[in-house]
Amino acid sequence: MVVQPYWRAEDGPSRRVLRLVRPFGSRVVRTTWKVRVHDAHHVPESGPVILAANHVGFLDGPLVWAAVRRPVHALVKQEMFRGVVGRALRAIGQIPVDRQAVDIAAVKACLAVLERGDVLAIYPEGTRGAGDFSRIKPGVAYLALCTGAPIVPVACLGTRQPGRPVGSVPRPRTRLDVVFGPPVRLDLTPWPRRQAVVREQARWLQKWLMAHVGYACEKTGQALPGPVSRGGPGPGPTVASDAGQHTKDVS
Repeated sequence: MVVQPYWRAEDGPSRRVLRLVRPFGSRVVRTTWKVRVHDAHHVPESGPVILAANHVGFLDGPLVWAAVRRPVHALVKQEMFRGVVGRALRAIGQIPVDRQAVDIAAVKACLAVLERGDVLAIYPEGTRGAGDFSRIKPGVAYLALCTGAPIVPVACLGTRQPGRPVGSVPRPRTRLDVVFGPPVRLDLTPWPRRQAVVREQARWLQKWLMAHVGYACEKTGQALPGPVSRGGPGPGPTVASDAGQHTKDVS
């Protein structure tokens, strides 16, 4: 018996405008800051791939977007999808995610992107912070188990200076480094994907991501900016943390 996927191709974001504007956006980022891209050959030239990037500052998304030659669909907090900025993000195929609730639509959009052979960027830490992968959410493992897509670790360095708030932007001509690591694959796992399995794979993946950040810092000579102080409660569950909860219901 063949089990049909619970997502459809139309669940995925548009990629038409993204392909048109990506070269221009990349040029703007590379012209404004001193961008150094390391080991880009680790990103497959075709086929589905998950970019698992650390998250320290506002520019992480644009930096990854500029460094990869293929169009990149990324998860972006839904608060950004307002007004002109929101319309622009939707037009270029970015995926809104509700970090305060279970977001089935975001999960389906991610699976559709990978199913059609495109590039998905996800930030397993769930929010901007230390960028050392000391805490991650299991969604990246869940997506890999669902699709068999390889995971490429990504380290963004220089996008936030020590002591600066998470929303700060580095001064023009600041050196930014983005370092890609060798892809890793998790075994394609059919339904049901139990939470224990997803979390076990996520813990294994976390060690791989942490090691890559250490390698990236040593390779570039850049250090992570350190943790940020946050007032009040942290963000709620993102698609990354939600995915494991859906394994018995919607996979």
